[in-house]
Amino acid sequence: MTPPSRTEIAARLGDPDLLARATPDASEEAAWLATEGRLRDAAVLVPIIWHDHAPSILLTLRAAGLSKHAGQVAFPGGRLEPGETAQAAALREAAEEVGLDPRLPAVAGHLPEHLTGTGFRVTPVVAFLDPPLTLTPDPGEVAEIFEMPLATLLDPAAPQRRSTEWRGRMRDYWVWPHETHLIWGATAKMLLTLSRILRG
Repeated sequence: MTPPSRTEIAARLGDPDLLARATPDASEEAAWLATEGRLRDAAVLVPIIWHDHAPSILLTLRAAGLSKHAGQVAFPGGRLEPGETAQAAALREAAEEVGLDPRLPAVAGHLPEHLTGTGFRVTPVVAFLDPPLTLTPDPGEVAEIFEMPLATLLDPAAPQRRSTEWRGRMRDYWVWPHETHLIWGATAKMLLTLSRILRG
């Protein structure tokens, strides 16, 4: 499948009906935290690197020494500071984590808010990046920067639904294929939303 153009992606990110259809259901824990008003606001940057031959998604592997989500695949991002917008937070965190110049991303729009079972309401900010890029990961936060082909997101058969027992209950979760990394959890669900939007 040929990837949509930047203009098409931006238009789809502005279509509320498409966004609503593309969003996976939140977990029971996340829904409960939302009703209790116990969610903390956060944002991530979802960078699409517009290589001429084949666009890709920029992802990070979190450092092993972190207290939360160590060794997991994630987008650059974090909590909003007081008075900060989701876009400003996503760009700030990307600058801190991977050394991305905040002037470079061309923001295309936002994915729907993603509620996590760990108590965050995350706004994914989608942006385009033109190579070449010079990135420097903060070793205290990021072990590796890598890319996932956009073509993978355009394949409806790529994401896999798996189950595991967690806290005494069977839980379903999504996994995306990658040669070297396990992409699951909140990042996988955000990619699932983006994939549905890319396919229209």
